[in-house]
Amino acid sequence: MSGWLRPPAAYADAARRSVRVTVAAGAGFYLFLYGFGQTVAATYALFGAVALGGLSRIPGTGRQRAVVLLRGLPVAWLLVVVGTFLAVRTASAVAGMLVIGFALAFVAVGGPRPAGAAPGLQLLYILPSFPPYAPDTLDERLTGTTVGIVLLILAEATLFPDPPVLPYRELAARAADVAERCAGELTRPPYALSQEAGDAAGAAAQSLRPSRVPEAERPAGPGVRSRALAHTGLAARTLLNRLHRLPAPPTSRTPADPALDLLRAVGRSAADSAAQLRGTPEAGTGTGAETRTGAATGTGTGPGTAHAGLIGARAALAAGPTRAADPSTLRRNVSLLELADAALALSTAVGLAVRGRSPGFAPPSGRFWYADMRAPQLWWRRLVGNTGSRSVFFQNAVRISLALAAARAVAGLDTLPHGFWAMLATLTLTRTTLDATRAGIKQAVAGTLIGALCTAGVLALVGTDTTVYAAVLVPLLLITFTVGPVKGLGWAQAFFALVVSLVFAQLAPATWRLAEVRLLDVLVGSAIGAVFGLLAWPRGARREVRQSSAVLLRSAAEAVVAAASTIAAGGVRDPGSPPRHAALRHALVLAESAYAQFLSEPRGPAAEEKARRTDWQAVLLTGHHTLWGADRLLAPPPAPGEGPAEPVVLAPLDPEAAAALTRHGDRVAGRMLLLATLLEANGDPGDAPDTPYAPPEGAAPDGTPGRYYAADTWLDALLADLDRITDAGRDALRAP
Repeated sequence: MSGWLRPPAAYADAARRSVRVTVAAGAGFYLFLYGFGQTVAATYALFGAVALGGLSRIPGTGRQRAVVLLRGLPVAWLLVVVGTFLAVRTASAVAGMLVIGFALAFVAVGGPRPAGAAPGLQLLYILPSFPPYAPDTLDERLTGTTVGIVLLILAEATLFPDPPVLPYRELAARAADVAERCAGELTRPPYALSQEAGDAAGAAAQSLRPSRVPEAERPAGPGVRSRALAHTGLAARTLLNRLHRLPAPPTSRTPADPALDLLRAVGRSAADSAAQLRGTPEAGTGTGAETRTGAATGTGTGPGTAHAGLIGARAALAAGPTRAADPSTLRRNVSLLELADAALALSTAVGLAVRGRSPGFAPPSGRFWYADMRAPQLWWRRLVGNTGSRSVFFQNAVRISLALAAARAVAGLDTLPHGFWAMLATLTLTRTTLDATRAGIKQAVAGTLIGALCTAGVLALVGTDTTVYAAVLVPLLLITFTVGPVKGLGWAQAFFALVVSLVFAQLAPATWRLAEVRLLDVLVGSAIGAVFGLLAWPRGARREVRQSSAVLLRSAAEAVVAAASTIAAGGVRDPGSPPRHAALRHALVLAESAYAQFLSEPRGPAAEEKARRTDWQAVLLTGHHTLWGADRLLAPPPAPGEGPAEPVVLAPLDPEAAAALTRHGDRVAGRMLLLATLLEANGDPGDAPDTPYAPPEGAAPDGTPGRYYAADTWLDALLADLDRITDAGRDALRAP
């Protein structure tokens, strides 16, 4: 949609933000300039509010942004202090720009809110890093910055509240509600989901996809609660998928009691998870009764009651016959065990998301490796995991820090007048892709040229009458921050050129040549942004999300082959051994970061349509399912009430069963490698041949133990996951 034909909601949202920024920036500027006669404090008050309210794009409601700004206030003080003292020489200023520019950009690994605040914090360092070197004015600089940001915090928290959005917790709770209803339906004849229940499960699962969740509500932080909430979404989507595709029992018989008990326990656990997410009084208390096997399924009170009941129901079903003449019954039982595993993962993740490192029960190691770690450790792991040329966060940090350092060097060595504007242009125009940078530069230069012409005319007509500039500044700020975010970069640059010119005209006498300087600085900053957009990873996350997904699928293929061959060959399985599949775990970290950046990058209509042909989150789910399933099969959980599982020695499978399982693992791995090759070649995964879910029929080889069926069902489920990646014909499974 172009021109002025934008949705009214877009203008309303921009107008609310514009009023807040204008009130904070204008009040601080006028207070210090005309109330106290302090030009330095006035400058920093205005740019402090504009940097974090206009340049930054912190997602969320006004109150959520106010919290982020309050936490970032000490960082703003530090940046002003460091920038002031490093401005003593061009070399120190450039070095500081390189280091601090990288650090502020790299903090985007912490989630959308730190990423949104980073550009404004960059500006708060850029402003004091230019001459004159005046450490004696540091008190005025800090005072102005503080007042500007505090006024912005108050404006965000009180003026024109934003419409409420549905929190991710509520989305997950609704998905758990659907899971409870589906589990209940599966305990009644005909022991299969109705079309209505299946559609509800699919819709609830899709509502948890990050591309369909407001950016501020996406759980993307490195802390325990944020990681656990993201894990909650994955587990809920997995549980709903398992419920939807649970094999029906043979038509000639009623499911055995342990199977029905497990489904009831899944329903109780899902209901308990929903209650915990909503914080209702009955959260974690459980309300069920004893199962026929005697395992607790939800009686009593306190966190973890329903969780313990589900563990007991799972153990009761797992203790049943491991050999039978009816393979369909065994396959349904192992599918039920996978279903229980997904429900337990949901319950554990919810406990961690709601209560932090004290969920009320001991989370299993491996899958919930972060449960016992403190915030500094988790931040360190997030930073280390994204260090390297394959991480898009690392790429963006290197790109912007080099561009800003180059701009500061040019401004210092060539003594550009108002070199601050060149830095600002570099900061706002350096994009994650070359195409976006090129398009942004065209719009910015055109907008700045128009703004410069208008500025020259105003300065020539008005001259040094600051009363006119003071009267025009507030309405111009309102227009700038209302029209700019909606109409695009060109309009924003045109109006902002007028704004900064009127500001500087009040700080010191100015002529029409100020507009000429502004245009020159923007051209210099644009050129620097274009150069580094070309040299430093010019394709952004659009290419990296394909590459990282391909690496993830290749690592998953290796894990599948290793797990299948290990199960077939038997041997010692030690649950206490170090975590397996390190390459797959690292590939998941990089793929998730690339996907997060991919969601934030603007795309044209053609690229948008092409992106819809791949369900990128389904790729991540496939990686997680591979990792979780392999860990569970190679290191089974302990029985309820027991301590850590002891090493188990298993005999090898019958040669016929071992060969069948190995072939199945090779088939799944081969399809993963095919999809990885298509992604690396920039092809469409939808071109890969379909492999619909079709469990093998017929009797199992004599003497085949239950672990064969468990592994075989896991491989079948992975094939269904892979088909979900390429199924572009179903609207519910379309990618962002």
